[in-house]
Parts: sequence; structure tokens; C-alpha cells
Amino acid sequence: MEPRAVPATRHPQKHATVLDGMRLRYVDVGEQNGEPPLLLLHGLASRLEEYEELITALRPQHRRMIVLDLPGNGYSDKPARRYSLGFLEDAALALLDHLKIDKANVAGGSLGGNLTLRLGARQPQRFEKLAAWAPAGAWEPHRIWPRLLRALPWKLVFWPALRFQSRFWYHPEWPGRQKALEHAFLHFKEVYCEGYLRMYCDLGFEQVTTSLYPLAPTIKQPTFLGWGDQDDGLDMGTGVKRLEKLMPNAKLTVYPNARHSLANEIPIKLAKSIDEFLVTDD
Repeated sequence: MEPRAVPATRHPQKHATVLDGMRLRYVDVGEQNGEPPLLLLHGLASRLEEYEELITALRPQHRRMIVLDLPGNGYSDKPARRYSLGFLEDAALALLDHLKIDKANVAGGSLGGNLTLRLGARQPQRFEKLAAWAPAGAWEPHRIWPRLLRALPWKLVFWPALRFQSRFWYHPEWPGRQKALEHAFLHFKEVYCEGYLRMYCDLGFEQVTTSLYPLAPTIKQPTFLGWGDQDDGLDMGTGVKRLEKLMPNAKLTVYPNARHSLANEIPIKLAKSIDEFLVTDD
């Protein structure tokens, strides 16, 4: 399955079968240079096209980048099963194995930022540098209100919930906001199914009820953290500042007048930060 209702990536789309028959859509972009390939992980309910402009700004003529639709997301398979952060980690690792990539750098925002830091903690020997912006899980676990929300009839609540959540993705004054929202909801309608709903609910609830703070001190790799200073959902600013203090080798960059979706709003600025981080010697 590939995009029909929304613009598709300009890069050749590929498919890999991993984890007992699950198909992942991905792109393998750019030239291999002296540094490890960069694995890019998108946000919740998104797709690899989230990073289309970021890929260009990161100069594929100078580095290899692997960008995938995570299981249950985009145009990868959406089995009607229990979804977890660990399952998504397994899929990302399986794709690297499929591509015979032993060493990589990894980056992502929101859900992708959460997975980036979790992968860095899980396989520190494999992931040399980490770049996470607005990572989900940069908060204390929430307990009571997620349980109340979980009990709602999510087949009915899904669309209103997405409408509410989308208010926090982009800065109100970002010129591309309206088009980005239109494409997002066209994409949601095109891929919606039972597996997509289960993925959205399972991962959304796991992220708000778990925290990156216990893992943070164990992440020793050089780590770039990014945050838009208008991104205040779940007190993200406090969370990323705390992560910076907890992680032994992390540095936080703050972007003025930007919100949650930094790869969409400020791809050139974000790419410049990531590029400088990746090419700088430890």
C-alpha cells in the first residue's frame, strides 16, 4: 500500500518483510559516507513523509538515511494486535537487520524521539549518536486521567481526539499549518482501520503512562535534544530540560516561536542542528 489521497515521498518507496511476515514501507536515501547511516523515526499516527523536507535539508548527497513507516502507521502493515513501544523498537531493529546495518545514528520527534532514546538505551553498542526533539515520555507518568480516557468508546472518540490533538502540532502562525492539517486528515482517512485505531490507542496510552526519566541516566551516547519554545503540551519544556540534566552526554537546543512538529515548521534549522551534531567529534 502506498499513498493515493495525499502527496507521496519523492524518493523510491521500498518494502521489507520483517517479524514473521509484517511488511514495512521505507525509503533508503543518500550516499554512504564515513558516518553511520541515520535512521529517522516519525511521530504517532504519522508516516515517513513527515520528514520529506528534513531529508532534503540533511543533504542526502552527503549521508545515507533510512526512513520507515512504523508498524500500524502510514502505509506499513497494521495488524489488529496489541501495540507497544517495545514492538515498534523490534520492528526498527528488524529493518536494520534486513538492510545489514550494524551501526547507525537514530533521530526522531515526538513518538520518534521517545523511540530514539529507548533504542539508545536498549542497544548502546549499535546506536552511536541520538537526536530527539520533543520526545514523548519527557514527563512523569500520568495515571488517573488516562485510565478514564481508556474506558471511552474509541471508535467514536478517535476523530474528535485527533482534532483536539492536532491543535498542538503546529504554531498557529506557521504558514504551512492549514495545508499540513488537510494532508494529515486525508492520510488518516485513507489508512484508517482496526489496526490503526488499536495502534493509536495503545501507543498513546503507553506513552502518557510511562516516563523516559528512569532510562535517561543510562543513555551514555552523545545526544541532541530539541524543543520549540511554544510546545507546552504536557509541560514539554520542563521535561526536556530535566532529560538534559539526567542524561550524561546530552545538550538541549531551544527553537524560538516553534511548536511540536519541528521537522515540518523549521526543517532547515533543525537539519542544521542535527548535521552539526552528527559531524562533530565527541
